[in-house]
Amino acid sequence: MYAKHALRAAMACCLTAAGIAQADVITIATVNNGDMIRMQGLTSDFTEKTGHQVEWVTLEENVLRQRVTTDITTKGGQFDIMTIGMYETPIWGANGWLVPLDDLPAAYDADDILPAMRDGLSHDGTLYAAPFYGESSMIMYRTDLFKQAGLTMPEEPTWDFVAEAARQLTDTDNEVYGICLRGKAGWGENMAFLTAMGNSFGARWFDEDWKAQFDSDAWKETLTFYLDLMTDAGPPGASNNGFNENLSLFQQGKCAMWIDATVAASFVTNPADSTVADHVGFALAPDDGKGKRGNWLWAWALGIPAGTQKEAAAKEFIEWATSKDYLALVAEKEGWANVPPGTRASLYANPEYEKLPFAAMTLKSIETADPLHPTVDPVPYVGVQFVAIPEFAGIATEVGQEFSAALAGQQSADEALQKAQALTTDAMEAAGY
Repeated sequence: MYAKHALRAAMACCLTAAGIAQADVITIATVNNGDMIRMQGLTSDFTEKTGHQVEWVTLEENVLRQRVTTDITTKGGQFDIMTIGMYETPIWGANGWLVPLDDLPAAYDADDILPAMRDGLSHDGTLYAAPFYGESSMIMYRTDLFKQAGLTMPEEPTWDFVAEAARQLTDTDNEVYGICLRGKAGWGENMAFLTAMGNSFGARWFDEDWKAQFDSDAWKETLTFYLDLMTDAGPPGASNNGFNENLSLFQQGKCAMWIDATVAASFVTNPADSTVADHVGFALAPDDGKGKRGNWLWAWALGIPAGTQKEAAAKEFIEWATSKDYLALVAEKEGWANVPPGTRASLYANPEYEKLPFAAMTLKSIETADPLHPTVDPVPYVGVQFVAIPEFAGIATEVGQEFSAALAGQQSADEALQKAQALTTDAMEAAGY
């Protein structure tokens, strides 16, 4: 008996040693928002289950995009997992730059991922990144301020209603501004908002022959409306404000309305962080009566660069971080309101999650975004707040700088649009379109 127990103990030691030997240290590049920071705090659960250690590189959104793009195009090998989105994933997957995720185990239940998210992160039917959270955009507004002003927010408001309400609710003496919108330059910052907004006004990046459209009446109406609204009812220094800056302003009670990512709903309703947590309502992004709303579609997702030496460990992490079990873990630790939203159908069928005031509006916003038909008039591209071509990121970054400069008062709307038209035309001609 003693010999048998000793043999078992020796075998267990060997297995343990083997497990430790196989454990890896993986490096993950991610964005500095609340859900990703929360994931970092829970990583010990992953390490306990797998033995793998995680090193985090946490970056501001624009910097993250630059770093991961440079690393993957140059085969730099700095990261084993990258936080990327619906724009990069299909393009990089088609180029062979990402590891396919078509062999995830049955228990992972990839079919539970919302179709909008799965399709947006796939190329030719193959999933190349798994969504950590998914989002559209919607209006978050102060119910107390609306009530005091005698205003009622429609579930499906128009831009004219939003603009009128924003001007009425602006109280500069008390540092309350009618509306907070992105102004920080970046293809994923101000241009995400303005492209989606432009869709609802009938604007488009290109016509069916890939001709730039910034000289159109629709873009002039979009940009002029935005600039006038922000001048009259926006906070000072808005040209420097992106998602995180506007989130902070809203949580401090300085925005009567904020149109941005649905993922922010849990942050603005969290009494630990938001001074207005008990006075927040939600509505669909506005429209202009042309059949398209100004809401986008996005997922922050985890992808594995081809060539990593730690593919197996990286896949284990992605399975852990984007699984149903992870959602349950966050719910246990932080409550259902703080679970990463917008990824799995089962979450929106969960009775506990259905009780949240923003759950139904988030799902409706995601389901009404149409990346295959994003604009009023036909276009040769897909993508709601982006154009799914490799050249877009560079072009939109430059256009975003021009539009941000207009918001800062450094040039007029006409000047910004003229420059946008010229630089977009030059870039597309150079690319051979």
